[in-house]
Formats: sequence, C-alpha cells, structure tokens
Amino acid sequence: MAEIPTEQILRFLQDAPMFGDLDEEELAHLVQITQIQRLGVGDWVFREGDPGDAWYVVFDGEVEVVKEMKDGVRIIAVLGKRACFGEMAILDGSPRSASVRATRDSVVFRFARTQFSALLASGNLSAYKLVHQMALVLVSRQRRTTHRLAELLGAVDTGLRERLGPLMDQSSVAE
Repeated sequence: MAEIPTEQILRFLQDAPMFGDLDEEELAHLVQITQIQRLGVGDWVFREGDPGDAWYVVFDGEVEVVKEMKDGVRIIAVLGKRACFGEMAILDGSPRSASVRATRDSVVFRFARTQFSALLASGNLSAYKLVHQMALVLVSRQRRTTHRLAELLGAVDTGLRERLGPLMDQSSVAE
C-alpha cells in the first residue's frame, strides 16, 4: 500500500468524531506526530499489560478489543473506521487494560504518548481540545457501564448483589 498523502489524513481526521472540534491548522499539528501502522489479520496492536504508550484511530479495516478471562478470551468491542482506542493511556500512562488485534487487514494512525504530551506541555490548543474530547468519550463509556452494572445488579441474587455493591458505589461516584 502506498503512503497516505497528508491531505488525505487531514480530511480523514476532520471527519472523525474525536477530531471534529479542530480546525485545519490544529489538525496539521497532529498530522506531524501521526504514525501509520499497517496490520494483517490477527496482528496485535497491543496486548493487555503492555505499556500505555500511544492511542490510535482506525483509518481502514477493523480491530477488536479483547479481554483475557479465566474461561478464555472475550471480545469487548469491534471497532471500525474512525473509531479511537487506547486513549486512556494518553491520560494516565497505565498499562493496557485489554488487548487489541486486527480482524482484517487494517491501517491505524498511532499517536505516541511522548509526542502528544510534548504538544500539551507546549500549550498546543489542538492537544487540549483532544483531551477534552477524550474526556467526553470516557464519560460516555462510564455512564453506559454504570447503567449496565445497575441492570445486572437488579438481575442477580442478594448475595452476589452485596458483593458487587461496593463496585456500584465506586462507579456511581463518577456520575
């Protein structure tokens, strides 16, 4: 696959929800730190426990977010074009909480934490706008998780509900 022209990357990012609030000049700052990563079917972007060193946007193809459980691997989400993942790493640098692998030939844009942090440290407005968008995405996920957890608590026996109660209490604090 040939290199992706800068103009194509700019147009793509303009249409991606995470980047919607950025103007062309602000996007140009991000294109400078964009790394293009090509993946084949089954290739891992990262594995659970890996360092949180970057976040990603799916340019083409599809990836799945998987979590290793005692009884095997569970697919948490399937992400396609323009979906972002790994953004928690930008905010706190913690190890990956799940794994991500390509389900078909894919191209992702990678934004290294060190370079993104340098943009933040320099007072770059585009970086701050993206952190705001990331916060909105994470809040939305937290609300969905809290809602699902509440539904599950309503459907379980009393003993299990008592054991899960503290988790619900912690989750509700975020509301």
